[in-house]
Amino acid sequence: MELLIVTNGFKGTWPAIEYGAWLGKILNLRVTLLGATEKLNPAQIDDHHPLEEVFSRAVGLFQQNGLEYSLEVQNGDAEEIIPRKAATGDYITVIGPLGRPQIRRWLAGRSIHHLIEQVKGPIFYVPETRLPLQSALICLGGLGYEVTTEHLAVRVASLAQARVTLLHVIPPMDLDYPSARDIHKGSGHLADTDTLPGRALRQGLEMAQAAGLNVTMKVREGIIVEEILAEIKAGNYDLVCMGSPFSTHALRQMYAPNVAAEVADAIHSPILIARHEREA
Repeated sequence: MELLIVTNGFKGTWPAIEYGAWLGKILNLRVTLLGATEKLNPAQIDDHHPLEEVFSRAVGLFQQNGLEYSLEVQNGDAEEIIPRKAATGDYITVIGPLGRPQIRRWLAGRSIHHLIEQVKGPIFYVPETRLPLQSALICLGGLGYEVTTEHLAVRVASLAQARVTLLHVIPPMDLDYPSARDIHKGSGHLADTDTLPGRALRQGLEMAQAAGLNVTMKVREGIIVEEILAEIKAGNYDLVCMGSPFSTHALRQMYAPNVAAEVADAIHSPILIARHEREA
């Protein structure tokens, strides 16, 4: 596995480069810094390309951290280049805001939404650096989407000796069926129940404890995105970790909300989003 750090020269991508250098150091991973050469304003043609300064600073940072690295530049929009490059290897992709104008976000959607859909490997989206890593929130949905995220998050938290909180949100019960009733009845001791989220919480607790981490469990009830954002605000976490709805190819992802994308839109902390590919 390697790290793929991406910049288009926008200053908002620098936190991702800093975070990627830190990840590369603690995970002992080789780094590829990918620069997207996008269309410039005609007035900028005779000026230095914004990638030049960013690459120069990044190389100094990589050398300072003793990282093995390579540099690559491709022409085109970052939203098209990143998935194409990520598909060529076993990459963890690290990306920050690309500085898109508001009108483009309205018309084409936010870049992070597109990347969650197109990039199959784990993504760290980093609007702010938030280092040192002292606390991490791992959101467990109970459907198994979060397994890959959970393993990577526990590994990073263990190396950083960060506190970990496991969170499950019980949504409003729209339909009265037995498993939903069991979850709501057991909300006060969910980890002790033989329900999908109960088993997910127990497995997450065992994994974090086996890694020697200080771990707590929390259960909230309400609208999922609202409750996750409320917990992030209350806990002031340095890293938020979530599974991806694209872990499944079921029809559910066509109509269910993309919780990870909505949370990424709303917070400034780094967020880890990863698919879990179930074995055949």
